[in-house]
Amino acid sequence: MTGSDKEVRTRRRAFDRESGIQIAKALFHKRGYDAVGISELTNVLDINPPSLYAAYGSKAGLFSRCLELYVAEGNLPADKILTPGRPLAEAIADLFMTAARLYVKSSAQRGCLVAEGMRADDPQARELASQFAKPGMRFIEEYIRQYEPDKAKDLGDYVVTTLRGFSAAAVTGLSRPRLLNVARLNGQAFAALLLISPDS
Repeated sequence: MTGSDKEVRTRRRAFDRESGIQIAKALFHKRGYDAVGISELTNVLDINPPSLYAAYGSKAGLFSRCLELYVAEGNLPADKILTPGRPLAEAIADLFMTAARLYVKSSAQRGCLVAEGMRADDPQARELASQFAKPGMRFIEEYIRQYEPDKAKDLGDYVVTTLRGFSAAAVTGLSRPRLLNVARLNGQAFAALLLISPDS
């Protein structure tokens, strides 16, 4: 056997970084950031630790790329639901129902990856997830501001907190029918809040 033949046989396949992000995203979504260790990541990605660090910088760096992909995929397409001219109560009710359906769509990957990342024990993971959550939070508040400028902050906080609650409930096993019912009730509650004076 020649030296070139040995080189061909021993050369490792090229690592696909983008495919690795998809695989890691599914794992983080299923297990949570804290529960996934470097050894598990290198095992599922079929690479060694130095290669993981070379590709993504760190576990947190990989998680950041996963969050970026998750947001880019538009898992909760708020921009397609909260559209100009749509009645506010109707739009928010639709947002709640859509989120509830999405968060229990997969039996293995329940909840919102960003919302659950904000509840991680690891402070770096929490900060990363918080940064990815902020644009969506601002979008919701600014949408509400077009209709209810005096109550936009309070109502925006209500919507965002409600969505995070849906995610937590989905992760802890609340059934699809029950979560959808909760979403309907929250839509009704939001409509009722619109009738309350901000000075009340």
